Amino acid sequence: HAVDVGRAINPASVEGQIEGGFVQGLGFALTEEMVWDGARLANPSLLDYLVPSAAEMPSFETAFTVTPSTSNPLGVKGIGEAGTIGAAPAVINAIVDALSGLGVTDMPMPASPQTVWNAIHTAQGASK
Repeated sequence: HAVDVGRAINPASVEGQIEGGFVQGLGFALTEEMVWDGARLANPSLLDYLVPSAAEMPSFETAFTVTPSTSNPLGVKGIGEAGTIGAAPAVINAIVDALSGLGVTDMPMPASPQTVWNAIHTAQGASK
């Protein structure tokens, strides 16, 4: 699925916006979580709260289409959230689909390795 970005004044910037949004959506789906210890935040800094970087991301390709907007003279469209919007639900749906044979029908976010492991073991326990 390609994003329609309107007229791309700076295609490299457009690609960076889409990639950054995609990574943000993956982080939301897989890693980003506020952890509370009673009334105290247990991961209050970026040292404790995992924000994904290029090191944690798989390689991927971006694509966009160019259909100039008719609502402004430059023909541009906003793209700042374009990659973010679909990434999280796509990842969660892929995980649920992969585990559907076990009876998993839902996956809370973030779908950390521990969350996925728990879902697998809960489903296996329910099928016995």
